[in-house]
Amino acid sequence: MSVVYIGTSEFAAAVLEHLARGEAHRPSLVITRPDRRAGRGRALTAPPVAERARALGLSLEQPESVNDERTRALIARAAGPRGTVVVCAFGALIREPLLSEHELLNVHPSLLPRWRGAAPVERAIMAGDERTGVCIMRLTAGLDSGPVCLQAAEPIAPQDTYGSLAERLQRLGGELLARALQERPPFVDQDEQGATYAEKIEAADRLLDPLRPAAELERVVRALHPHIGARVALADGTLLGVQRAALVGEDDVAHELGALAQDGSPSSTAARPGVLVSAERLLLACSPGLLELLVVQPPGGRAMDAASYLRGHPPGRP
Repeated sequence: MSVVYIGTSEFAAAVLEHLARGEAHRPSLVITRPDRRAGRGRALTAPPVAERARALGLSLEQPESVNDERTRALIARAAGPRGTVVVCAFGALIREPLLSEHELLNVHPSLLPRWRGAAPVERAIMAGDERTGVCIMRLTAGLDSGPVCLQAAEPIAPQDTYGSLAERLQRLGGELLARALQERPPFVDQDEQGATYAEKIEAADRLLDPLRPAAELERVVRALHPHIGARVALADGTLLGVQRAALVGEDDVAHELGALAQDGSPSSTAARPGVLVSAERLLLACSPGLLELLVVQPPGGRAMDAASYLRGHPPGRP
């Protein structure tokens, strides 16, 4: 059986590699998005799936649109009359008539119908979910609403970041996809009543709002590390990147605020949400709680631990 693989992201690249390592379902064609300019230097950069496909020696196409007539003809030729088209984290809509021309399987990293949409791994961590997983579903015109043929759960550990959780979900997704192609399990419709939506991560989602509880902000930091990154606004409007953070325990909160109140420094305003304070530790006063910023990244600079940052930004002027 011929397989055509359509994907873009690092997550999709990892699933592709798992699939390609087994000869039974090695893709006859890989389709991803065109190279784009990225980074500060605006260098032309290939999508992770393109790089992985080349490394694996797979046939690769990068059309402007997967839905155009030429690309559909390429897919039809590669898949053949009984082939399957697999879609994973492609990042662009697949429309009719392509939707109906082939059996389309989608690898989705959540326990559908929870967290349909663009950022299911991040949203699961942000929400404090105790578990997530991967589903193999039939791609339809709806947003991740097609019937599911296989799913498996994966616990979310208290210290999981996007990076650590996604690595396990990639492996699980590859295993489930291979099983689905081999075993052809029946599809079951999703329960619409349990549907939630994982909206794309926007700039506002990255900003650590101190009017929110520290526990929520700690989850945001983990959910956006290492691929997107959280940020906190300093008093002068500068956005400081936050790569690692930890909750400050209740006893420690009282100690830190008491010490800051006694020294008479400008950072004694730490009890007010919205103030970034620094003493021997870099702290963000939240509502409620304190969040310790462990690894930060100044604009245009490299990531560093809090001690290194504080050496260049003494207490009272973070």
